Amino acid sequence: MRRSVNVKPDEFTFPSLVKSCSNVFALREGKIIHGLLVRYGIDSDVFVGSSLIDLYGKCKEIEYARRIFDEIPLKNEVIWTAMIVGYVYVGDLLEARRLFNEMPQRNVASGNAMIRAFVKFGDLSGAKKLFDSMPYKDVVSFTTMIDGYAKAGDMASARFLFDRSSDRDIILWSALMSGYAQNGQPNEAVKIFHEMLSMNVRPDEFIMVSLMCACSQLGRLDLANWVEHYMSQNSFDLNQVHIASALVDMNAKCGNMERAKMLFEGMPKRDLVSYCSMIQGLSIHGCGSQAVDFFDRMLNEGFVPDDVSLKIILTACSRAELVKEGFRIFNLMTTKYSVKLSPDHYACLVDLLGRSGKLQDAYELIKSMPVEPHAGAWGALLGACKLHCDIEVGEEISNRLFELEPQNTGNYVILSDIYAAANRWLDVALLRQKMSEKGLRKIPGCSSWVWNNP
Repeated sequence: MRRSVNVKPDEFTFPSLVKSCSNVFALREGKIIHGLLVRYGIDSDVFVGSSLIDLYGKCKEIEYARRIFDEIPLKNEVIWTAMIVGYVYVGDLLEARRLFNEMPQRNVASGNAMIRAFVKFGDLSGAKKLFDSMPYKDVVSFTTMIDGYAKAGDMASARFLFDRSSDRDIILWSALMSGYAQNGQPNEAVKIFHEMLSMNVRPDEFIMVSLMCACSQLGRLDLANWVEHYMSQNSFDLNQVHIASALVDMNAKCGNMERAKMLFEGMPKRDLVSYCSMIQGLSIHGCGSQAVDFFDRMLNEGFVPDDVSLKIILTACSRAELVKEGFRIFNLMTTKYSVKLSPDHYACLVDLLGRSGKLQDAYELIKSMPVEPHAGAWGALLGACKLHCDIEVGEEISNRLFELEPQNTGNYVILSDIYAAANRWLDVALLRQKMSEKGLRKIPGCSSWVWNNP
C-alpha cells in the first residue's frame, strides 16, 4: 500500500495492522507503525488510539499506553475501556479501578472489563459488588461471573447466576458445564448437558470436551459409548487434537483400553495430554509396565515431560510396585529434563517405596527431602505402615501427622487399624480416648469393626 501511488493508508487501515501486532505481542513492529501514524497525523484518532493502547498494554508498556490515552482530546468509551484493560493486563488493579471510577459514562463493556479484572485477581466479592451495581448486564457479564465462581469452586453461586440470566449463549452454557466438570461434580455436568438438549441448544466442541471430562470422572463406559456415538452422528470433527485427546482420556478411564489405543494410534498429531491419558488409563487398569513403555515412547518421540506427567508416571510405578523403573524415571527427570521437583513428586516416591515394603527407605527419604514434606507424603507412608503392619514406624509417622493435621480423624483410624491388626486392643482404646478428649469423631465408614469391637 505504501509503495502504491494511488492508495494511501488511513485511520481505518492502521487499527487492523496494529491489532495484528498486538495479537502476537510484536512490540518492535508496533512502534514502527506508531511512527508512521505520527507521520500521517492520525495518531490522535480514537480508533487508532484505542488499538495503540491495546498494543502497549498487552506488551506491558503501560506508560506508552497512558501517554497516548492522555493525549487524545475526545475520548469515547472504547478508549476508556482499552486503557482499563491495559492496567488489568499489567496487574495494576488499583489504577484500573481508579480510572473506571473516573469514566464519565460507564457502558457495559467497561463494566465487564472491571469484572474480569476482579475475577482475574481473585476478588470475587469486588466483582459481585460491581456486577450487582450494573444497571444493565449482558451475557458476557454473567459468563465472567460464572467462570469466576467456577474457578473458585463455588458452583452453587455459579448455578444461581446462571438461573438468573435471561440470555444464554453457548459460551454461558459451556462456562457452567466445564465448571461442574473441573470441580469434581460430573453428574451435574451431565445434567446440564441433558438440560441443553431439552432446550434445543446444540452443543459445540467445547461442551463435548467438558462432557467427556465428566464421563472420565464417572468411569461409565455406557455413557462414554453414547457420547462418542452422539459426536459421530452430529458431524463433530473427531480428528481435532483437543477432541481426540478427550476421547482417548474418556475411553482409557472408562476401561475401554483397546478403543483408547486405537484412537491414540489414529491421532493425526499426538500431544503430551494424550500420552498422559494413555499412561494414566493403563495405570488405573493394572498395566504398570505398559504405562512405563508408553512414557519411554513419549520421551523417544521428543516430548518434554512436565510436573504433571511426572506425577502420573510415578503414580503408575507406585501402583505396580515398579521401584527400579520409578527411580530411573525420577533420576532422568532431574538430570536430563530439569523438571522442578515438588513435595508431590517426593510423596509419589515415598508411596512407591512404602507399597513395596521398603518402609525404612521411605522414612529416610522423607527426612532427607530438600523440600518440606507435606501431609500427603507422611500419609502415604502411614498407609504403607498399615499395609505391612509396621507398628514402630506407624507410631512415629502418626505423631507427626497429629501435629500437621490435628483435626484429621483418618490418621487416628489408620493407626488404630495398625494396632488392631497386632491385637493391641488396649492401644486402640487409649487412641479412642485421646480422640474423645480432643473432641474428634470417627469418620463414618472407617473401620467401624475396630471401634465397636475393642
